[in-house]
Amino acid sequence: MPVPVPRQRDTSATESGQAVLQTAAPAVAATGVAQATPQTTTPHTTPLTLLVIEDDPAGGLTVPEILDADGHRIRLRTARNLTEAERLLTPDVHCILLDLSLPDASARTPGATANGSVNGAAGTINGTGAGTATAVDQLLALRQVLRIAPRHAVLVLTGEDDVERAAEAVRVGAQDFLFRDELDGRLLSRAIRYAVERKRADIAQYKLAESKLRAQENARLERGLLPTPLLEGSDLRFAARYRPGRSRALLGGDFYDTVRTPDGTVHAMIGDVCGHGPDEAALGVELRIAWRALTLAGLCGDDLLATLQEVLEVERPCEEIFATLCTVDIAPDGRRAGLCLAGHPAPLISRPGRRARLLPYENSGPALGLLPRARWPRRQVELGGTWSLMLYTDGLIEGHIGEGKERLGQDGMVDMINRHLDRGLSGEGLLEASVTEARRLNGGELTDDVAVVLLSRAEG
Repeated sequence: MPVPVPRQRDTSATESGQAVLQTAAPAVAATGVAQATPQTTTPHTTPLTLLVIEDDPAGGLTVPEILDADGHRIRLRTARNLTEAERLLTPDVHCILLDLSLPDASARTPGATANGSVNGAAGTINGTGAGTATAVDQLLALRQVLRIAPRHAVLVLTGEDDVERAAEAVRVGAQDFLFRDELDGRLLSRAIRYAVERKRADIAQYKLAESKLRAQENARLERGLLPTPLLEGSDLRFAARYRPGRSRALLGGDFYDTVRTPDGTVHAMIGDVCGHGPDEAALGVELRIAWRALTLAGLCGDDLLATLQEVLEVERPCEEIFATLCTVDIAPDGRRAGLCLAGHPAPLISRPGRRARLLPYENSGPALGLLPRARWPRRQVELGGTWSLMLYTDGLIEGHIGEGKERLGQDGMVDMINRHLDRGLSGEGLLEASVTEARRLNGGELTDDVAVVLLSRAEG
């Protein structure tokens, strides 16, 4: 849209925004305005621009010379009403000086009706005459300025006998108020600089508060998406650790869940969607919820994974996205389990008096989303009477060891777990120590999402 050419007055400052004010008397005169003279600004310096909104039939408001902090004259634009002010309100305007005595604000305000009614944030005037206007009604012009210029600093100009309305203007949203009879160049210059900086601080504070509220809302949402294990009636103990690789996120592409079905079988799973962004995190949540619903509906093993692959193919943002998955269904007596692997690392089992080791992982199926009509064989494994079963994602084993290229890997993880078991760690303490050591060996935060689930049973 073309930039409007500002109105010119016979005795006013040049309205183009490139001219500045000449020195004038320190007081406000009844007639005439300050004369403008051209000025060449220092390169790379952007002078402040002031938009004055006033309507003086005698010729306008005399504004004294005003200088910014660098000694440059502040550029001036003038508007007779709010409609003209809105046209002159270009991005290079830093501050607005509004005369609170601007007459008939309702008639010049966008949205005013023929009878003088104005609806919206400004309030309502019934148009029954000036004598019926309230103090709040007299701030209509200011309210409209704040509406059309929410990111600009605003100063109001009034008489000394109108202190209450000036104070109300500040409460409504103006940065400060000035009295006409006390106006001089030094005071106005300082007020403009203060108003601009205060407005910047207010905007920064608002953005910070908005960011904190958004972060809190996202945190509540993400916490709500993390699973609550359904193990009522089971003698198994459950522990989990979850650490997303995405900066300042609570949820990543890794997902896990544990439920007990009415027949007493405990079903556990852990999975990993490739990638680290919010889309992958959302897809992980969808797969977890789908797994829980299908498991409670009675699906298990190959049938369950085949259905989850269909869900993945429908919900993934692109065909390159896939997910690995490990499912375990533990018999009601707790001594046996069925294991299905879809491109996922095998769980680790530990028993009293034995070294921890990986469960068999031969004949595992492909990751979900890679091959159409794939199959995932279910393998029966013996657990014994007392045991701990750890399910994990590859974020735990893909961290580096020191500054070299060597990674922790599954063998390194097994050795690490055995060291912690030898120290007598179990449950939450075992998981916390394992994740902490993996980070230490990596020399800092692990870049991939990490999820670890531990199911334990002690035979009585």
